[in-house]
Amino acid sequence: MNKFGDCTNKIAVVTGGAGLIGKSLCEGLAQAGATILVADISIENAETITSVLLDKGYQAHAAKLDITNENSIGECIGSIVAKHKKIDIWVNSAYPKTPDWGKKFEDIPAESWRKNIDMHLNGYCFCCQKVAACMKQQGFGSIINIASIYGIIAPDFSLYEGTSMTSPAAYSVIKGGIVNFTKYLASYFGPFGVRVNSISPGGVFDNQVDSFVDRYTQKTPLRRMATPDDIVGAAVFFGSDSSAYITGHNLVVDGGISIV
Repeated sequence: MNKFGDCTNKIAVVTGGAGLIGKSLCEGLAQAGATILVADISIENAETITSVLLDKGYQAHAAKLDITNENSIGECIGSIVAKHKKIDIWVNSAYPKTPDWGKKFEDIPAESWRKNIDMHLNGYCFCCQKVAACMKQQGFGSIINIASIYGIIAPDFSLYEGTSMTSPAAYSVIKGGIVNFTKYLASYFGPFGVRVNSISPGGVFDNQVDSFVDRYTQKTPLRRMATPDDIVGAAVFFGSDSSAYITGHNLVVDGGISIV
């Protein structure tokens, strides 16, 4: 059994499965025994990740999914259920954003603000709406939403000084909404055997500028940024029966930065 939990014979869907965190989640759940659906807006990227998983001996399939499109969500879920007869685990990890993502708060166009919240927060909501309906009918299932520590605490903007980086205002709204929406869904669908939890990662290393990495590392009690693999254990735990009596929980995976 995987050290975080056993997902043998479970069907697991990871949205944004070809992304930075998504591909690690796919491999981690596959290692735990799940059959993985790498769901991504780019079917080519999803197929690439699927090939890597298959070469390692895991069970995996690619699926086309645009979480900003309700028809795409419905078609993706319908095709998965038609083939696999169920969905045990659904991980919302996709990260859609506009090209102007990251503008200073004073400079954010109203349309950009609306579009980012619509694509990301509403995309998660409609994925949850449709997959929870499927899980309710099954009588079981685990939904895992990838949130962020910036959904529960404010950013420390001194970390970004001297760089072109920032924490976008919409990100706090989106991730904060996801954390509380997760609790709502857990309460609403709990009587039907459907569990809903969220994971709030801290900063994940993605070749950011050295000055930011150095500041972030020094502020974090564990003295490093997260890697995508650091998020895997939480997802496997929530997807497995090891967390059978846990729902509505937001698990912070941040090296301790949110406590100091």
